[in-house]
Amino acid sequence: MKIIKGDSVRIMTGSDKGKEGRVLKSYPVRNKILIEGINIVKKHVRPSQDNPQGGITEKEMPVDISNVALLFNGEPTKVGYKTLDDNKKVRISKKTGEVIQ
Repeated sequence: MKIIKGDSVRIMTGSDKGKEGRVLKSYPVRNKILIEGINIVKKHVRPSQDNPQGGITEKEMPVDISNVALLFNGEPTKVGYKTLDDNKKVRISKKTGEVIQ
């Protein structure tokens, strides 16, 4: 995946369009990522020993990776790959050509 845990991303489509957040977890098989504070849904929870009251809680749900853009220096960019002299594969910004850390 071109977007990994810890990256800053911007939502490009959907109800959260324009919002920015940090990637908490990636799901490569499903092509989705979990973003901090984005795509929050209300979930009805049954009473249990951990939560004896039950009720409605809010939690973040994964977003499809095609709906986000990686932020590099505050601007959205596409991601490419390049091999350096020491045979190390790194991510680069397609917009500026700089290496993404």
